[in-house]
Amino acid sequence: MELKNEFRVSVPVERAWATLTDVEYIAPCMPGAQLTEIDGDDFKGQVKVKVGPITAQYKGSAKFLQKIEEEHRVILEATGRDTRGAGNASAEVTAEMVADGEGTKITISTDLKVTGKVAQFGRGVMADVSEKLIGQFVDSLEKKLSEEIATDTVVAEEKGNTDSGSEEQPEKPEGPRVIDMPEPEPVDLLDTAAAPMLKRFGPFVIAGLLLILFSRRKR
Repeated sequence: MELKNEFRVSVPVERAWATLTDVEYIAPCMPGAQLTEIDGDDFKGQVKVKVGPITAQYKGSAKFLQKIEEEHRVILEATGRDTRGAGNASAEVTAEMVADGEGTKITISTDLKVTGKVAQFGRGVMADVSEKLIGQFVDSLEKKLSEEIATDTVVAEEKGNTDSGSEEQPEKPEGPRVIDMPEPEPVDLLDTAAAPMLKRFGPFVIAGLLLILFSRRKR
């Protein structure tokens, strides 16, 4: 299924690019996601989702297929499998960033394939769920960026004119790097999908209840 989402962050496009291509930085902002390993442009992790009383854990990997900085465009490929073998998921995600005043508008196009319990929701509900999860991600990311900007401002003021030159950046270690990230709460898809499902099917449910009530009164 094809999904498309748009959102805005209140930082310039250059900073948005640096932020959204830093998987370790944005991973804690993603609902239900846990990053476990990074090796260059390849990384591994897991996502936990709940469908009613059933919890599914998808373990998988992802990699950047393209990172075109001058166009602020990135393509990501991800695959995951339910640890109990009850389904799998794969996606190709394209993110494009354009300046929007003092902020940045990001458009994400996702070609998603899912099997198992999660697939029962269908494209319409999955699109609404995707929109809600993106909203949660953006809220978390904006909060993190705001705190970071405030900290940067304080540090810059404290340093004042005492800066004797640019600081040396620490060298990044080569090879796979294990990420110690706390295990997140699973995303409850029924809870997340409740409003979209009620919006789509609510009139039919109400009509059905009225029909049942009318038939009982008639009896």
